[in-house]
Amino acid sequence: MNQRITIDTPDGSFGAYVARPATTPAATIVVLQEIFGINADMRSHCDQLAAQGYIAVCPDLFWRLEPGVELTDRSEAEWARAMALYKAFDVEAAVQDIAATMAVARALDGASGKLGLVGFCAGGLLTFLAAAQIGADAAVAYYGGGIQQHLDQFKQLDTPLTMHLAQEDEYIPKAAQEAIIAATADLAQVQVFTYPGQHHAFARAGGIHYNAAAAELASQRSERFFAKHLG
Repeated sequence: MNQRITIDTPDGSFGAYVARPATTPAATIVVLQEIFGINADMRSHCDQLAAQGYIAVCPDLFWRLEPGVELTDRSEAEWARAMALYKAFDVEAAVQDIAATMAVARALDGASGKLGLVGFCAGGLLTFLAAAQIGADAAVAYYGGGIQQHLDQFKQLDTPLTMHLAQEDEYIPKAAQEAIIAATADLAQVQVFTYPGQHHAFARAGGIHYNAAAAELASQRSERFFAKHLG
């Protein structure tokens, strides 16, 4: 079952997509979008998490700029629009919106109180920032662009974190990947998986760089990780 809910903040209200499991109580996972909004891929990720037994909540993080954005990576026009939105995007405000989402998610009917985060691309960066600044029971960041610019925040990270990096990522150069791996080498709560030959967004179903095998491997690793920390 899925539904739309509204999340209220001092700055205004925004929507979120919610997918529910067959049985509750259940842990909640907040799903953080790419630069394409709550599109079919994000809703699919939520539905898959619900099938695994979680309440999945995907907030509309572009609401301050344009509510209801839903794009793909299949045309130059959509890419241009998505990049323009992200250029104007306020990351710090988004972290506060995620905090509001997490508070609502924990209190949803049927929620067990345990909460995880998972994000893709821009949402991967936001997952890391929210895990470090707010905290969660577990977090998974897929190819989070820009994490290398916030390595100092690993010092305050207590949340168990899994990171998936594509070795041929066009937006996270090898030097940035090496810096992330070095920064997490001594952190027992962090595990980093790299995917040889894969490009950015290899787990974006229907995307131009989608790779079924790599996506399935990352999904299995994430599923085991969430089961360990949210079960």
